[in-house]
Amino acid sequence: MSKLETNTIDNISGSSTLNIGDTNTSTITLKSGATLTNFPNNTPYFYGELASNQTITRATFTKVTGLTQNELDSASAFDGTTFTVPSGQGGKYYLEGVVTGDYQSIGQDGENTVVLIRKNGSYIKSAKWQNSSASGQTGREITVTASGIFNLSASDTIELYAYLLDSSGGNADVQADRTSLMGFKIIE
Repeated sequence: MSKLETNTIDNISGSSTLNIGDTNTSTITLKSGATLTNFPNNTPYFYGELASNQTITRATFTKVTGLTQNELDSASAFDGTTFTVPSGQGGKYYLEGVVTGDYQSIGQDGENTVVLIRKNGSYIKSAKWQNSSASGQTGREITVTASGIFNLSASDTIELYAYLLDSSGGNADVQADRTSLMGFKIIE
């Protein structure tokens, strides 16, 4: 094995490509404590779980707020309710919203739980669990997840909405710890 010591490696004049390794299996290892700079990564990213149950008015799309438990936010762009794409960070993002409808205190008769991800106030993705009390198939706790990859631009906003419906006419809760919103920029 030979050792090359240098401060800079650059491509030759007139070329815009610098290749490291060959078409055979090559492994490039960074020594402990070394860092890569100017290398793409999945940032910005954000995540937050609902810190305490939130009561949702029956059959009404309601913004979920207080997503501050176990919060992660690489760019200080998520306030526990709204993620705002930072300047210069537009691109493709993976987004995921999870809502757990808790119908325990109002008769354990949940019929409809919907999770909705909104971009700039408009719907971009939803998922739904629905059943009829007439079938005798209602739920005590119902978890629904919506996810996808979306094009986002700087200053776009992302929010989580929930819709809960039960057969007895009560206002159910969106359950803490099991309701969350997350996303990250995809490396292209």
